[in-house]
Amino acid sequence: MRFIAAPIFALVLTVGLASANDRKKSDPSQIGNRDVSKGVNFYSIEKEMALGKQLAEEVQRQAKVLDDPIITEYVNRLGQNLVRNSDAKVPFTFRVIDGPEVNAFALPGGYIFVYTGLIKMADEEDELAAALAHEIAHVAARHMTRNATKGQLAQIGMVPLSIGLGGLAGVAARQAASSAIIPMTFLSFGRKDEAEADYLGVQYLYSAGYDPNGAISMFEKLEMLEKTNSGAISRLFSTHPMDADRIAKTQEEINKILPSKSDYVVTSSEYSQIRERLMQQDTRRKDALPTLKLSPAVR
Repeated sequence: MRFIAAPIFALVLTVGLASANDRKKSDPSQIGNRDVSKGVNFYSIEKEMALGKQLAEEVQRQAKVLDDPIITEYVNRLGQNLVRNSDAKVPFTFRVIDGPEVNAFALPGGYIFVYTGLIKMADEEDELAAALAHEIAHVAARHMTRNATKGQLAQIGMVPLSIGLGGLAGVAARQAASSAIIPMTFLSFGRKDEAEADYLGVQYLYSAGYDPNGAISMFEKLEMLEKTNSGAISRLFSTHPMDADRIAKTQEEINKILPSKSDYVVTSSEYSQIRERLMQQDTRRKDALPTLKLSPAVR
C-alpha cells in the first residue's frame, strides 16, 4: 500500500499546488507573490534577458526610434509604474518607434516597443496603459521563450524524419530555415497566450491605479479600426482580432476578480500634452514637405 499511496500523494500534492497557484492568479492582491510563468521552458531568465537584448538591438537598428526625450521619458515612466505592479521578474526597457502603425510589442527579457500611432489612437492614458500592461503580461508569463521551447521540442520530434530525408544536412537545413523566423516566433501568440495576457494585463492596470475598463475601451477601438481600416492595424495585432467574444470575456473577468474602487486614474494633463506634442510634430513635418509649383505657362 505504501508504494501505491506515494505516487497518489504526489499527484494530489501537485494538483493542490496547481489549484493554489490558479487561485493566486485570480487574486490581484497576490501580484508579485505568484508565479505566472508555469510551463516547460528551456531558457533560463539570464538567457532570456540576453536574447531579448540582442533582438532589441536589432529592432533599434532597423526601426526609426523616436528622438524625443520628453515623450520617451514619459512612456518609460508610465511603463515602469505598471511593471512595479506586475508579476514580472526582469528589469524592463521601453522604447518608442516613430511610425503610424497601431502597434506595441514585447521581446523576451523585458524589452517593449510602442509605436507613436498607438499613442495617437489612445485618447486617454488608461488606454495606452492597458496596451503596455498587456505586453508586460506577455513578458511576465514568459510566453515568448515558452513558445520557442515548444518549437524546439517540435524540431526534436522531427529529427528522425530529417535524418531519413538527408542525414545531418537535413537537420542543418531545418535549423537554418528556422533561424530566419525566430523573431516571429517571439512576436506571434496563440489565442491561449493572448487570453492570459488580457487576464493578467487588466490586473496590472488595476493594481497601478488605472481604470481597468481602459482595456475595454482600447479593445473596442482596435475592433472598430479592424472593421473600418484594417490596413492601419499592425499584422502582429491582426493575427488575433479583437472580436466581441474577447472583449466580453475581458469585461466579465474585470467584474468578477477586480474589487471596485472609489476612484481610478483615467487620464492626466501630462498625457494630453504628450499627445499634443506628437500631433504638433506631425504638423511640422507636413509643413516642411516640398510642394510642386506649376509655372503660368503650364497652367
